[in-house]
Amino acid sequence: MNTPFTNPSLDEIRALLERVKTIAVVGLSDSPGRPSYGVAGALQNFGYRIIPINPIIDRVLGEQAYPDLRSAPEAIDLVDVFRSPEHVAGIVDECIALRLPALWLQDGVIDETAARRAEAAGIRVIMDRCIYRDYLRLC
Repeated sequence: MNTPFTNPSLDEIRALLERVKTIAVVGLSDSPGRPSYGVAGALQNFGYRIIPINPIIDRVLGEQAYPDLRSAPEAIDLVDVFRSPEHVAGIVDECIALRLPALWLQDGVIDETAARRAEAAGIRVIMDRCIYRDYLRLC
């Protein structure tokens, strides 16, 4: 039987947030009322470079959007996911193929099997936590 997924310690999460420079936000909406928009805007204000990943928009928060992680033009330090859990396995496939170092699954985005698969591939995974709240609390 698989052991339940466990997030890294708060110290490890803090270290990750301090190390990261560029965050790809998968599922970033161009609607100011959506949580992804507010969180990504706050991340920009905290000094992170945001790369929007959404195939149905062109630009958001002053940044060019890309249809998928493979299309992003620069190195990604962290993938922040605002998609429903059924999309996580495919996102993990992309992260593994691109050898991305870290994956953050926002509140309610839970796929333990995909999270363990990403970890087994060497990807640091944080699941079912809000990056905005953790930044405010830890940094």
